[in-house]
Amino acid sequence: MIKLVKNVEVFSPNFLGKKDILIAGSKIVVIEDFINVDSLPVEKIDGSGLIAVPGFIDSHVHIAGGGGEGGFKTRTPGIVFSDLVKAGITTVVGCLGTDGVTRNLKDLYAKAKSLEEEGINTYIYSGSYRVPLITFTGNLIEDFILIDKVIGAGEIAVSDHRSSQPSVDELKRIVADARVGGILSNKAGIVNIHVGDGKSMLDILYEVVETTEIPVTQFLPTHINRNKKLFEEGLNYAKIGGFVDFTTSVGDLLEEDLQAWKAVKIYIENGFENQVTMSSDGQGSLPKFNEKGQFIGLGIGKVSSVMEQFKSAVKNGVPFEKILKAITQNPAKILKLSSKGVIAPGKDADILLFNSDLNLDSVLCMGKLLMSKEQILVKGTFE
Repeated sequence: MIKLVKNVEVFSPNFLGKKDILIAGSKIVVIEDFINVDSLPVEKIDGSGLIAVPGFIDSHVHIAGGGGEGGFKTRTPGIVFSDLVKAGITTVVGCLGTDGVTRNLKDLYAKAKSLEEEGINTYIYSGSYRVPLITFTGNLIEDFILIDKVIGAGEIAVSDHRSSQPSVDELKRIVADARVGGILSNKAGIVNIHVGDGKSMLDILYEVVETTEIPVTQFLPTHINRNKKLFEEGLNYAKIGGFVDFTTSVGDLLEEDLQAWKAVKIYIENGFENQVTMSSDGQGSLPKFNEKGQFIGLGIGKVSSVMEQFKSAVKNGVPFEKILKAITQNPAKILKLSSKGVIAPGKDADILLFNSDLNLDSVLCMGKLLMSKEQILVKGTFE
């Protein structure tokens, strides 16, 4: 139950220097230059030559599968536990997407519980693309209060030919209920917004904020690196205090200049380093449509893309601590996961160890070693 990571370079995500990290159960207890525990039965992990960072938080994954835009055969499979471990993701938020019929909240909840039992922190959003929202209880506020894993609503689609074209009043009611539900349950109450290729972009979010008392921080719009116009509009949205999420799973469907790491770099340079996040859209379908809205191709989101974009950012000179915040501290704050996102005493022992080449060496989640010396130690039940 007690572990000691010795002699490791710690980024909390701020650089702390070479430290020892003492873990008891699921929590970080002490971080010091040197910790002597020779008199205790401790499992020691040699961190020499390694870098310790907080476990990654992926705030947008179709953990139970998604897709279906090309018919039944294009329904994507659910996530595999070891794929999360290999990607360094210790906390994942599951969501439904276009398909809220053959994919449902009960299945989403069950998948989240199974991943939790296997060893990963899990949360979910209530609802799907469509409005009126599908909920567990018939009431979004009650979902927040009564369903332990529900921390937000979404992903609700706007500015997209696949959305239900929600009105401003409909979205006002959803975000109002999410805010109250979040307050009463001490959860984030965030509303995750899928933003498509439409001309209206973020207009409906601006109108909700301008005509109500609800703060802009109640929304987390995603796919903001979908195209150049939306990327630029996201900068204006950030200027009024909004959060912005960039999708790392893009395959060949996105322009090179709109890769998530490049988008985050520009937002950091504009002073928005605390307002940006990256998420994978893992297991979601990446459909391609022509100008008439006809389906012409399909890819699949991968949770490994978060790691790939993180490495690309570091290798291309983005400050290590700042890109790290986009997948650790920032989503933890936005999603109100107070014990996540940082390496500090009293926080959950979700820690990744990298070697000097930025290859993932070890993964600890809630103090449990899931991966060591680049070898998976814990696999999913049916792997």
